[in-house]
Amino acid sequence: MKAFSGRAVPAFFAVLILLFCPLLFCPLIAGAQDFWLEGEEEDSPVPEISTGKFGLRTGGEISGELLMFPYELSGGRAGEADWGNLVSAKINLDASAPNAEAALHFKLSPRIVDMTASGESFWTPPFIDELYIRAFLGPLTLETGLRKLAWGRADVQGPLDVTNPLDYTDLTNVEDTMGRKIARPMIHASLPLGGASKLEGVFIPNFQGHRYTLDSEDRWYPTAIAAGRRDDMIGGLIGGLAQFVPASSLPAITSALQNAATGMNITQTNLSGTGGLTYAQGGLRFTTTLGPADLGFQYYSGFLFRPSLTIKGADELFISAAGNPSSLAAIISSTPPLSPLLTYNRYHQIGLDYTQVIFDFSFRAELAAHITGDLKGNDGGIYNPSLAWSAGFDRDLFGFTFFVEADESIRLLDSKVRSNPALDTEGGVPLTSTAIIARISRNFFQDKLELKFGLLWNVETSDLYLMPSAGYTMGDLEAVLSGGIFAGKDGGELSQYRNNGYIKTALTYSF
Repeated sequence: MKAFSGRAVPAFFAVLILLFCPLLFCPLIAGAQDFWLEGEEEDSPVPEISTGKFGLRTGGEISGELLMFPYELSGGRAGEADWGNLVSAKINLDASAPNAEAALHFKLSPRIVDMTASGESFWTPPFIDELYIRAFLGPLTLETGLRKLAWGRADVQGPLDVTNPLDYTDLTNVEDTMGRKIARPMIHASLPLGGASKLEGVFIPNFQGHRYTLDSEDRWYPTAIAAGRRDDMIGGLIGGLAQFVPASSLPAITSALQNAATGMNITQTNLSGTGGLTYAQGGLRFTTTLGPADLGFQYYSGFLFRPSLTIKGADELFISAAGNPSSLAAIISSTPPLSPLLTYNRYHQIGLDYTQVIFDFSFRAELAAHITGDLKGNDGGIYNPSLAWSAGFDRDLFGFTFFVEADESIRLLDSKVRSNPALDTEGGVPLTSTAIIARISRNFFQDKLELKFGLLWNVETSDLYLMPSAGYTMGDLEAVLSGGIFAGKDGGELSQYRNNGYIKTALTYSF
């Protein structure tokens, strides 16, 4: 990281003062609040309009946020800084009747987006976060609409939480799993079976994968998925074709491939959602209690949220090289430009989960088998079958709250994977993918002040994300100062953002 310039240092400390102001004045604000509310209830009820057996509840929150990226202030680049959502809001409207409920949840994040090409700016519009109706039909509960659903027992993102994709366009809020979920249209039903047992079913008529920003100028551009993988594939194509041609012909082949690779840009269009019943998904989940343990079993048929990625026509080029190596450069020049082939793979999941409290430790575990269409392991456009598991616990000890979770996926039939990334979406990808998530927190001053430190560590790539924060709560008002640091070896999905370390302060009023 570059050292701060003379111009950047005053700006840096000025912003820090603004960042710390909410926390510095929290005790004074709290005291003033106690003075004005003396003799009144501090915790006002949720606003509710009720007529007979019908009711309308309103709630939500309004936040002011200041987000700073210190690296951008170095070298006098403050003009390029993104200051976050200076104001945002969540508005919840919930209606209830004797045999039905309805919910309409809005998110308003009017972030100013700079249109550098035209020199203009615009406000991002509000959007619907959830919109659904819930009907009580005797013992059966039926929901339909735009919904976020949580399956499984993992605290963060276990393998059984399969219904909603995640938004990766902003990594300053990774701990808010429900907030990052993208609501999907679905029909969800649940039926109690006596005791603590319950059967659930879900049907999702279409599909959307994880959301990434694929603008190479955006700070959260995933080079490990887009640009980095693109370069690996082109390099693999050049290296693979080199075996068919003499060394003297390789420069011409390389030049022809690089020219053909202009069409290999991976855009958001490639990763858009897919509709139609071909992409319909659904599953069943059964939960029960057996002695001191809570158990869950589920089956789900859907699509992997992350697409497979290969080069369209790569196999044909290898066939041409083997049959006519002397004309390979001409063949490449006369064919259409190379293009990425992205495919969302259908899979079937069989999974189970377990929760139990032992010696004040709350243990959670999930195990899933993912069965894809590549049952032989040699189809480069389809992910191999895999196993995935998650295990973790939380515990209050000496006033601290500890949380640790490990998540891992293990590829099966690994010996059948082709090593060339141009021909196999898993070529060059490690056999396992393991993440460790940890969090420690402690409350002070009658739980008004919370200090927290979080960590996300990718084991195979040795990169990590550190997340310290401090929050002060005064009734319905909360002030939070947080930060993020990305570090580790080059080439990881976290270490690529090492220049995106940030400091964020937010003041939120909940109502």
